[in-house]
Amino acid sequence: MINSQDVKNGMCIRMEGHLYFVIWFEHRKPGKGNTIMNVKFKDVVDGRVLERRFNIGEKLEDVRVERRPFQFLYKEGEDYIFMNQENYEQVPIAHDLITGVDFLKDGMICDVVIDASADTILFAELPTKVELQVEYTEPGLKGDTATNATKPARLETGVEIRVPLFINEGETIRVDTRDGSYCERVK
Repeated sequence: MINSQDVKNGMCIRMEGHLYFVIWFEHRKPGKGNTIMNVKFKDVVDGRVLERRFNIGEKLEDVRVERRPFQFLYKEGEDYIFMNQENYEQVPIAHDLITGVDFLKDGMICDVVIDASADTILFAELPTKVELQVEYTEPGLKGDTATNATKPARLETGVEIRVPLFINEGETIRVDTRDGSYCERVK
């Protein structure tokens, strides 16, 4: 248990049976009355943002979470099989618990966030930027670098994103896994 004034960004708190990450907090002292803490939480499971107000000294249940490296091995039904890099144990992780799952390829190392007290997997996070090969796109033409126009391209994982006109099949590009946007061409 921690006091409400000890809340920091990135902490994990258990409230009403749900786990929340602290994404913002503000320590406020109004002209009259007690000092309060305004806190914004993000639900670990569904990503909803919740805002709460606490009096100073209120007790909150903090949860110890750990980030561990796991390697993606293969897909089995709706589950994705990952291998713990520390003890080589293989664990299934559900599709909806993986952020950026469309950009996941074999052998990729991901951060898996685990509730250390219960030893349960909360979610898996891909790296922010990954390098993927363009499997199919319309051919580029000379001079297509002058405009900001884009075209669809299918990547090696099967996902389709928008890329600049000068990108051709077989090239490797860097993609942002948070929003699926093209970042740059990899040489």
